[in-house]
Amino acid sequence: AGNKSKAEHPGRGFATIRAPLLSASPVARTRFKQRPPFDLDITDLSHDGRGVGHREGKAIFVTGALPGETVRVEQTGRNRHFDEGRTLEVLVASPDRIEPRCPHFGTCAGCVLQHLAEARQIAAKHGVLMDNLQRIGHVAPGQVLEPLVDAAWGYRRKGRFSVRFVEKKGKTVVGFRETNPRFVADLSVCHTVIPEIGERLPALSALVDSLDGKRTLPQIEFIAGEQGVALVFRHLEPLSADDQARLVAFAKETGFAVLLQPGGIDTVKPLWPEQLELSFALPDFDLHLAFRPLDFIQVNAGLNDKMIRRALELLDPQPQDRVLDLFCGLGNFTLPLARRSGRVVGVEGDAGLVARARENAARNQVANVEFHAADLAKDLAGEPWMKAGFDKLLLDPPRAGAAEVLAQLPLKGIRRIVYVSCHPGSLARDAGFLVRERGYRLVAAGAMDMFPQTAHVESIALFEK
Repeated sequence: AGNKSKAEHPGRGFATIRAPLLSASPVARTRFKQRPPFDLDITDLSHDGRGVGHREGKAIFVTGALPGETVRVEQTGRNRHFDEGRTLEVLVASPDRIEPRCPHFGTCAGCVLQHLAEARQIAAKHGVLMDNLQRIGHVAPGQVLEPLVDAAWGYRRKGRFSVRFVEKKGKTVVGFRETNPRFVADLSVCHTVIPEIGERLPALSALVDSLDGKRTLPQIEFIAGEQGVALVFRHLEPLSADDQARLVAFAKETGFAVLLQPGGIDTVKPLWPEQLELSFALPDFDLHLAFRPLDFIQVNAGLNDKMIRRALELLDPQPQDRVLDLFCGLGNFTLPLARRSGRVVGVEGDAGLVARARENAARNQVANVEFHAADLAKDLAGEPWMKAGFDKLLLDPPRAGAAEVLAQLPLKGIRRIVYVSCHPGSLARDAGFLVRERGYRLVAAGAMDMFPQTAHVESIALFEK
């Protein structure tokens, strides 16, 4: 999947057409009479993983179709500018089509690309990144980085399952949302989630079904560290003593830690065991990062290790450098940077993550680092760290990107910027700003497959003065 020639030349069929959201509001659609199925040639792949064809002068976004295929389509929606449909039958299959591994593929919305060969998945994501950089940012990288990939299955160590008692089925359903987001997929297995969880979904459903308060549990969050797995049960009403006893018995049987969340994130309390420690290692930097069950961590541990290594290779921190790490979380990049730099300053909007980052610095005896809490989307003129000079910058913003902080940041002395992105559109916008407004050039960019089998695109870019 990391073959350089394929990555640099993703080939025809991945023009990354912009598609509407899968859950587009019915109000936005034009009412239409149900048409009989029709045959359609698929020419491209949309950014959300649907095949794209054209009929009567309009684009049609088709779930379950791949470029190069001819499919029989049932129309499911109509809009002034595009139509939507689903694949009823593949008449001419793409050579890149494979048999989906999951029995719930096509119903569960957790994955949309299982029918596409893994090497072509990352090629498609590379195409989305390059398309966004050109179309939105009007920039192109001087070098295309070889995509980063890791395990394609059993990688997801953090996530959230929806829970719903279905009266018609007379049972509780635990899973991700269906392609129709009003429903929860009744999953017997999930192959992208770590096996400890993904293979125990029926047991988890049976557990919730046994509870008196099953109708008051909307979700279960899971997260895994090196010490094991933690489950956080969100409940809207107090759980009875019998229900809590059932949860404790399940925890002891499986070895999972079980926590309860009756309200906001600050209400999370352990049920069993009473003491809980979660952490993950970054062995290349002799670090262990502790976290709490609802903290943000990168979901793919193997890809996270590779991503950190690449970020430091691109930024090239030196012992005399002062480095700024924005949106630093609990220190995922900050502490590795501190191992190679003179001084590192991490800034994060979540005060709880800042507290954990400081604890992680102390835990790992890293003294040349400091952390600050600040809302990076607001006015930062009064922040003391803004007045300090920096040589290099790393940032890993949320989907909205980093437009607000980049517009304020004194960039005069910053020679090199590494931008880690979870949304290629916001990266492209910010890249255009850095190149045209702040005197940088886009040296290199590449895709990273943090979420195999999904259409999610993670990427990394290097800018230099």
